[in-house]
Amino acid sequence: MLRRFLTIFALISACHLVPARAQDAAAPFDGDLQRLAEILGTLHYLRGICGSNEGAKWRNEMQALIDAETPSGERRARMIAGFNRGYNGFQQTYRSCTPAATVAIRRYIEEGSKISRDLTARYAN
Repeated sequence: MLRRFLTIFALISACHLVPARAQDAAAPFDGDLQRLAEILGTLHYLRGICGSNEGAKWRNEMQALIDAETPSGERRARMIAGFNRGYNGFQQTYRSCTPAATVAIRRYIEEGSKISRDLTARYAN
């Protein structure tokens, strides 16, 4: 699990390496960042109901992603909306930790790690 967190950290660090661009211009990786934001929202909710005792860990990861990318206007709103969509979508589905929720957590961590690795490999150079 530590390796997964380091992968997310690497993605956040890689965002600092991307050249500056217009404030609201879409970046070629915005779709991936929005998906990652949605995954972080999902994990924030599901890990909370499954007793992980992580507190605001996943919300803090999202904040770090926003801080690293420093989006404004529409880009920022889309990232936050993705996080909220992930959180709210699972909040409506799961009221308690179930075996299916545990499987979902594992799958979302794997998907988020893959997105992070792919983005880092593609844009950190």
